[in-house]
Amino acid sequence: MLQRNSMRKALAKALAGVFFCGAAVAYAAPADDLKDAQKLYTQGRLAPSLEKVDGYLKAQPRDPQGRFLKGLILTEQKKTSEAIQVFTGLTEDYPELPEPYNNLAVLYASQGNYDKAKSALELAIHTHPSYATAHENLGDIYAQLASRAYDRALALDKNNAAAQVKLSMVKDLFSSQKVATAATKPAPTKTAEPKAAEPVKPAPSEPSKQEPPPKVATTTPKTEPTKAEKPKAEPAKAAPTKPAPSAGDETNAQVAAAVTAWAKAWSSKDVAGYLAAYAPDFETPNGEARAAWEKTRTERIEAPKSIEVGVTMKSIKVSGNEATAVFRQAYRSDAMKSNNTKTLKLVKVGDKWLIKQERTGG
Repeated sequence: MLQRNSMRKALAKALAGVFFCGAAVAYAAPADDLKDAQKLYTQGRLAPSLEKVDGYLKAQPRDPQGRFLKGLILTEQKKTSEAIQVFTGLTEDYPELPEPYNNLAVLYASQGNYDKAKSALELAIHTHPSYATAHENLGDIYAQLASRAYDRALALDKNNAAAQVKLSMVKDLFSSQKVATAATKPAPTKTAEPKAAEPVKPAPSEPSKQEPPPKVATTTPKTEPTKAEKPKAEPAKAAPTKPAPSAGDETNAQVAAAVTAWAKAWSSKDVAGYLAAYAPDFETPNGEARAAWEKTRTERIEAPKSIEVGVTMKSIKVSGNEATAVFRQAYRSDAMKSNNTKTLKLVKVGDKWLIKQERTGG
């Protein structure tokens, strides 16, 4: 188990070597602010660390490294609402990263909101099925939900022997976990050393007597390929779209065709065609300026050597000149891969269906 200082040093080392979209992250003058913020965080000096990272984010507001570090600082400062806002923003701008979803789940669990915690962990696992921390945390959430259900059952029927036995088993499980970690608890908030070390669990702000706190992800989200995934040099082709509408429904077929063309332009790295799929009044994330959003999307499309975007349509609903398409999106490039549910709201402009709103996660 790691002590607080060693945990923070491991985190700083991990933060310093992160790459995004297969290319090294390179910043201008404020890069020193991020390094200073990381160093202060490892020393436990949270207030000056937050001040430094805020200065960095004024110049690089979309940078995932700085935003993730800010979320960790706010979490340790028990500023739960602000930390939730930071990690939620990361899931919206970088839906392919599992760590922000996991940390959202930890924060929701600390508030006793286990349904939201469960949903966040399920999204983390959909994004990265081999993310062991999210699987373990999800098991803890299910156990806590089971404990509550058994409590309710006993409140309704005190003589329910089966419920009493099951509740006792759940409580024994939680107690054994606490015994195993009690001797190594350095502070209320615990983190896991990146990659190799045995994780230590952070305690929620209002834990129940039997509740095991889920694990916070402290390693900055990475989108570079793992050793098991060899980058593909050859250009990839878009996987075929599976439209939900019937063959006779011409309008639904047009919407499905628009989504297919959008995915094909993305797969072909056709930036102009990709951006042309969005309506003039497209609702950019967090109200960002359209020009800034287009610049960011262009950089993220041009960075990988190859891209493949597969679409499996789940449903299409049309109402007048508006439509909603829900589908599973399988993204793969030489730098990363993800698989999640996406919802596009489209509007008919002339004879074309264009994207007005884009949302990941259903």
